[in-house]
Amino acid sequence: MSNISKKDVITIAIFLALIILIRPALALATGTETPIAVVRGNSMLPLLREGDIVFLHHATPQEIRIGDIIVYKSVNDGYIIHRVVKIVNTSNGIFYVTKGDNNPVDDSILGQFINGPGISYDRVVGIVWSPMNETFVIPIIGIISLII
Repeated sequence: MSNISKKDVITIAIFLALIILIRPALALATGTETPIAVVRGNSMLPLLREGDIVFLHHATPQEIRIGDIIVYKSVNDGYIIHRVVKIVNTSNGIFYVTKGDNNPVDDSILGQFINGPGISYDRVVGIVWSPMNETFVIPIIGIISLII
């Protein structure tokens, strides 16, 4: 931590303050109550690392596609950021089978598929913003929120 200058700390603090201040505007613009998420863990390596910040946007059930990275509410509280690997249509609705890119198996092993063969749409918070199929990530800065 000794390599970080006072100027760097101030810059990061200002950046985080701006994110906090513009969060309500982002929520309105993106159509989701949670427009920003911080990555926890290593399940999405190498694309997403712990502490990375991603931006979310709203999508209807029909707009979510295989390959999209979604954020959904975990059954254990908190949120999970994983990729949709399969979509299952049932008489009870659409379910999304999700998996971390760095995980050997889908999220059923985590006990997340409680009411069907995947994640139900009502648990989806948003899709990670990926303009032109490139996931937009602000690296590592979110680690501060994980430490606090």
